[in-house]
Parts: sequence; structure tokens; C-alpha cells
Amino acid sequence: MILPRSLQDIFPQMRRSGSSLQRLLIYGLSGPIIALNVWLLSVLFSYFQHPITILSIAAILAFLLNYPVQFFERASMTRSQAVIIVLLTTLTLVVIVAVTLVPLVIDQTIQLLNKIPDWLTSSQRNLAAVEALAKKRNLPLDLSVVSTQINANIQSMVQQLATGAVNLAGTVLSGLLDLVLVVVLAFYTLLYGDRVWNGLAPHVPANIRIPLTTSLRLNFQNFFLSQLVLGLFMGVTLTPIFLILKVPFALLFAILIGSSELIPFIGATLGIGLVTILVLLQDWRLAIQVALAAILMQQVKDNLLAPKLLGDFIGLNPIWIFVSILMGFQIAGLLGTILAVPIAGTIKGTFDAIKNSKPSTLSVPHDSPLN
Repeated sequence: MILPRSLQDIFPQMRRSGSSLQRLLIYGLSGPIIALNVWLLSVLFSYFQHPITILSIAAILAFLLNYPVQFFERASMTRSQAVIIVLLTTLTLVVIVAVTLVPLVIDQTIQLLNKIPDWLTSSQRNLAAVEALAKKRNLPLDLSVVSTQINANIQSMVQQLATGAVNLAGTVLSGLLDLVLVVVLAFYTLLYGDRVWNGLAPHVPANIRIPLTTSLRLNFQNFFLSQLVLGLFMGVTLTPIFLILKVPFALLFAILIGSSELIPFIGATLGIGLVTILVLLQDWRLAIQVALAAILMQQVKDNLLAPKLLGDFIGLNPIWIFVSILMGFQIAGLLGTILAVPIAGTIKGTFDAIKNSKPSTLSVPHDSPLN
């Protein structure tokens, strides 16, 4: 049967319009579905926040310790022996740091918290002097709102200090218990993580399993190891510089900047800004010196160390990096901020490998991402 010419033209147009409508429905529904999933993840995390945090930290620790474990395995040791040696060595280093460094940091933290109200009072006087000088020169400058806010901050901080002193013992005890749980979970993850992965892997299609395993290992293991090295660089180099500049609480401020490196890409900037503001409350000239020294070390880290350590293994556009960080913070707070970039890198690496249809080019030494 031969259709009229007009009908022959209509049917292709109907098929094209039907496919266009289908795409519009998919795109239109994907937004609400993604928003619903993000909300659901946020609710689940808020309900199971503590166990998820413990499990995540233990998994990151297992990823980092897997490097020395593999080194000892290549020296003709069994995996159990290698794991025990690495964990005992790590615990020894932790105890040494806890005995030597932690008391100094705690002492400086307490002193800083006691000094901040005085610094805020001093900054309030400085603001009043600046406002008086501006009035003499007939400049339209009104800092009363800032002064009122500082007063409110002083009162709130004094109340928080009193409450924090009472809860300090409970916080320390809870932290020690969490540390024990993290170490135990990391130990069992290093020993039996491959069995868990092998039990889950058959439920994942083969064309997804290989790139997912490789991307997971690459992004999590290498990313957190690199961030740890970069954080140590910032802390170790800034400590003597701050001591030379006679910065108050030099060790605490250097550790604060180094620890903020765990927040990908923006952490060091946030740490430097916070330290600069704290020093600015006491001495603006010293604050400028602190900012310049920290920014100089940050540039050395970003231009010399970071490219060699991080490379381009994540391959994310900077815009998507910031989007993933914001979404991670919205879902899981600080932990989500730290995990957002490696998770996004894992997803991108997996999809890229599947799209290129070359999973065989991705070599995985063992089935488990921890091996």
C-alpha cells in the first residue's frame, strides 16, 4: 500500500516530535528526581551521621595505609603480617604526636579562646578611633552596626567558653572512643575489604565494575594521600615562619592552615583568611605579614607540589568542583565537603570509561579497591 505524499511527510515528523517530547519529559523529570535524591541523602546522613562519619574516616585511613601494606607484601610478608606492622607503626606515631604535640595545641587553643574576647574589645576601640577620625575629616563613616555586632559576639563567646569548659572532658572521652573505633574498622577493612568487595562486585555489571574499581582507587587513594602531603607541607613550613614573625599561637595557626587543606581546593584559602582575621584583631601590621607569608607558601604548594601530586587524575572542570563541594556540604556538612571531590571524580571517571567503551585498558591489580 502506497501512502499519499502528504502522509509520508507527516509520519516522520510525528516520530521526531514524539522523540523530542520524550527527551523533554526525561529532562523535566530528572531535576525533581535529583532534588528528591539529594534531600533523601541529607535526611539519611543526619539520622546516621555518627556511624557514617566513623565508617568514612576508617575507609580513608585504610586507603592511605594500603600503600605501606602493599610495600611490606612485596617484601614476602602475608597481608595479615603487613597490616599488623603498619597499624602498630601508625599507632606508635600517633601516640608520639599525642604526647608531644597535642598538649601544646590544646594549651594554645585554650589561651586563644580566652584571648579572643579581649581582642574583640580592642578591635572595638580601634573602630571607635577610626570613626572619630572620620568625623573630624567630615567623612560619612558609621561603624555603629559593626560595633554592636562585636558586642554581641563578645557576650556569646563568653557564654560558649563557659559551656565548652564544662563539656571538654566529655568531648575528649568521646573522641578517644571514636578513635578506637576508627582504628579497629580500618584494621578489618585492610584485612577483609577485598572479601566485602568481591561479595558486592557480582551484582555490578562487568562493564561498570572494572572502571568503577579503578576510578574509586585512583580518586580516593591518591587524592587523600596528596591532600595529606600538601597539608603537612603547609603546616611544617608555616610553623617556623610564624615563630620568626612572633605570631601569637604560631603552632596552632600553622596547624589550622595545614588541616584546612583537607577541604579540597578552597580549604587553604579559608584557613589563611581565618588566621589573618584572628591576627588582625590584635595587630593589623602583623596580620599583613601573616597573610603574605601564608599566600607565598600557598603559591609554592599550588604551582610546584600540587601539579606533581594531584596531576589531572580527577579531570573535573573547576565549576563542577565547586558545585560538588557545595552539594557535599549541604548533604553531609564538613565530611561531605571533604568527600565531594573524590566522589565526583569517581563518578566522572567511571562514566568516561564506559562512554569510551574501553574498560579493558583500565588495569586493576586486585578486585578490591583497597588492593
